Amino acid sequence: MLQAHHPVRIFAVSGILTLLSLIAVFYYLGPQAAFVTLVLIIVEVTFSFDNAIVNARVLMTMSRFWQQMFLTIGVLIAVFGMRLVFPILVVMLTAGLPWGEVVNLALNDPERYAAELGDAHVSIAAFGGMFLLMLCLHFFFDASRKVRWIDIIEKPLQRIGRWWAYGLTSFAVLVILSVLPMNDHKLETFVAGLCGIVTYLFVHGLAELFSRKEDATSTATAAARTGLAGFTAFLYLEVLDASFSLDSVIGAFAVTKDVVLIAIGLGVGAIWVRSLTIFMVRRHVLGAYRYIEHGAHYTIGMLAAVLLLGIFWHVSEFVAGILGVIIIAAAISSSVLKQRQEQSRGSHR
Repeated sequence: MLQAHHPVRIFAVSGILTLLSLIAVFYYLGPQAAFVTLVLIIVEVTFSFDNAIVNARVLMTMSRFWQQMFLTIGVLIAVFGMRLVFPILVVMLTAGLPWGEVVNLALNDPERYAAELGDAHVSIAAFGGMFLLMLCLHFFFDASRKVRWIDIIEKPLQRIGRWWAYGLTSFAVLVILSVLPMNDHKLETFVAGLCGIVTYLFVHGLAELFSRKEDATSTATAAARTGLAGFTAFLYLEVLDASFSLDSVIGAFAVTKDVVLIAIGLGVGAIWVRSLTIFMVRRHVLGAYRYIEHGAHYTIGMLAAVLLLGIFWHVSEFVAGILGVIIIAAAISSSVLKQRQEQSRGSHR
């Protein structure tokens, strides 16, 4: 159990923090608040399982130093930055209120604070939706990818896949969404969505650029990105994590309006996601389950669709979370079945 790859060691910190948080909330705020906090932790983990899979894929290419940065500094950014500071910053910018007043609203008038955050939903949904759509299409348009899960969907996408295809497709989707007559926030949708596209191209492009330069000028392997390559991969992961957390931050207000409980519940959940990421890297989960990354990207595509449809209609984030778990479970099952079939054919030979 003391070995680095053992599940007990990997999940120990998350488990201890969960227990201490629930005890503290129970002691100071009562059993109902503790139950709500537990629900929020489960919601965050459910919504972010696909996040952990994508994180693991990127983390495997980074040096140990940058892996540690993501698992330490990155946790602080995820817990305090995205779950606490980000919603306050959004309300401050969209409502035109000073920082102190927004903090006062969050602590003393959570109903109005939730309403102000809800008013910014179009911009949040457009940015996060387009960023995640770029991530999803980039994966499925990749013609160099050898493993396919659902051929009827993935083969045609790979045939038309070019380096510019996923960006152009995402931009076309954004233009269509922005000009639809039913869209009462056309400019907000276009500007925020374009920011999501540009952010993905910038951060992911930098990560790719520095990785190639490092490979060309050193003997570093693809499993040990250092220097600027490691930094841009770290930056990419942080932006990626931020985009994934948008739906859980908004969805948390459907559970409770208490920002303290939201910060605790989603913060602890974010730490569980980090533990899941470590588990997948150290236990080589992506290699063992060949379709799990495909399942994650199908889930990402569905989450992007939920965010973008949320510009027009209310779509429950819980539906997206539950369907995401089902898709990833199906990907794992298909991976196991495929492995058994190959083993069976091998034994017959």
